[in-house]
Amino acid sequence: MSEKERLQKAIDATIIAGYQLSTEAFDYLCHNCKETDPLSIINMVLHEINTLAEKPFFIEKSFLENTVKQLIQTRQAAQTVQNKKNQNINQTTSNSEKTEEQKTKQLPFKLPIIVDDNAFYPYAKYIPSELKILEDATDKLTSNGTLEEYTILFQDRFKRIEKILRQRIDVRAATSIQEAIKAQPKTKLKIICMLTEKRDSKQQTILSVEDLNSNANVLVPSTAPDEVKKKALQILPDQVICLAVIKSKSDLFLAEDIIFPDVGQKILQKTQEPVYAVLTSDIHVGSTKFNKDAFKKFILWLKGKYGTPEMKEIAGRVKYLLIAGDIVDGVGIYPGQQFELTIRDVHKQYNFAIKYLEKIPKYIEIIFAPGNHDASRKALPQPAIPQDYLTAIENKNNIHSVGSPCLLNIHGINVLMEHGRSLDDIIAVVPGMSHDHPEKSMRLLLQGRHLAPVYGGRTMLSPENRDYLVIDKVPDILHAGHVHVLGYCNYRGVIVVNSGGWQEQTDYMKKLDLVPTPGKVPVINLMTMEITVLDFKTEN
Repeated sequence: MSEKERLQKAIDATIIAGYQLSTEAFDYLCHNCKETDPLSIINMVLHEINTLAEKPFFIEKSFLENTVKQLIQTRQAAQTVQNKKNQNINQTTSNSEKTEEQKTKQLPFKLPIIVDDNAFYPYAKYIPSELKILEDATDKLTSNGTLEEYTILFQDRFKRIEKILRQRIDVRAATSIQEAIKAQPKTKLKIICMLTEKRDSKQQTILSVEDLNSNANVLVPSTAPDEVKKKALQILPDQVICLAVIKSKSDLFLAEDIIFPDVGQKILQKTQEPVYAVLTSDIHVGSTKFNKDAFKKFILWLKGKYGTPEMKEIAGRVKYLLIAGDIVDGVGIYPGQQFELTIRDVHKQYNFAIKYLEKIPKYIEIIFAPGNHDASRKALPQPAIPQDYLTAIENKNNIHSVGSPCLLNIHGINVLMEHGRSLDDIIAVVPGMSHDHPEKSMRLLLQGRHLAPVYGGRTMLSPENRDYLVIDKVPDILHAGHVHVLGYCNYRGVIVVNSGGWQEQTDYMKKLDLVPTPGKVPVINLMTMEITVLDFKTEN
């Protein structure tokens, strides 16, 4: 690394820690960078400042000079001790027998350039946390599971997504199904509706739809444009959409276009500080397939004790760790699970999981939500994991348990985190979707502005008086797991990430022909929104 690069790193470290160098201090570093390593000096200065009750805003030249003096004094003291050892050696060894190493140790002292490209500096430790939980339904759930509550749930979904749709210029004039039925034949209309059934036959599709008052059938004919046919294949049951239709002589409508609520193109939101967020999920502590060796490397990396210099540079800037569910493998989740468990008590599974999390540096904020394997109810939305299972984190201020879904803000970036069980339903219903590319299925959730639209599939839905799965606010990052396969993309300015996991292929995964990607971790630079994937299954 060149002198200029080391000087720049020293300046960056100062700014990240929240301080500035005075003009004299900056000149001092520049003039002495050949004799001293500026980053080493700054690291020592920052360590010293951290012990002060009143911390300065500017770092003055005198502070740097005193630090250098301390370095010299320390080295001189060590040199004195070494000289005494050398004198003892000289008494028994003639000058002609002195080794080259002994002669070097007797050279006059000079402050060395401290160069260690493998050194670890926790920049994030000196950056204040900016974490806010914006939306979490944990304390708002009131369902008793009645039929009336399901009616209220779907009515709320319809009204709120209808509101989102009507924000589009091309949908504002949409009419109700009841009014559309009264229209004259060949009249072009737009209706906002919920899909109740989809039937495919002879290259055409019939959509059964309804709104709050009426229902109708819409035909997507074989002569429809390919783009419309493609959209018809992507519509999910119970999804709220807008249909551009032509009224026929009967009550049947012909589809001209299908309009999803979707998200508008947005500008990437970025932080002003180079801090990183690690996204992961599906740890499955307690499973025989949990790759604990890779996970231990991951924790060592966060502590700056594992990885290449580039990896350690990233680790030093990690401020947030977001875990999207399935912390443990659970008990009784599927038939025969007891034969694939190393820990058969769910309380003990959580205790082991927390022991892992406790080893992560305290300046890193850890936020985790439940998944379908966790000790929370299975129906969405899931409340946070009950405290009875998490007694070990009661006094851990940097570990936070939230519900699923949860909208949180980290350093000004909105993250919508949900485990992702509904991806199974999408993969089962929509042609072209697969476990190999979970980000494509997640993109459909954004298009429909709902995290789990399908009712009656693998994803259980709780009939709350509000549908907490509607995506009202478009996030900057959409984070899910469950599929155990890493996948990510940028969809209209939203960073979409399925973070894979830490579990090797199980027998159930083999039946699905699902090949997981354990140990691969996406890390987001919140200042650039760029993603770096680190692989902890490979040697570094």
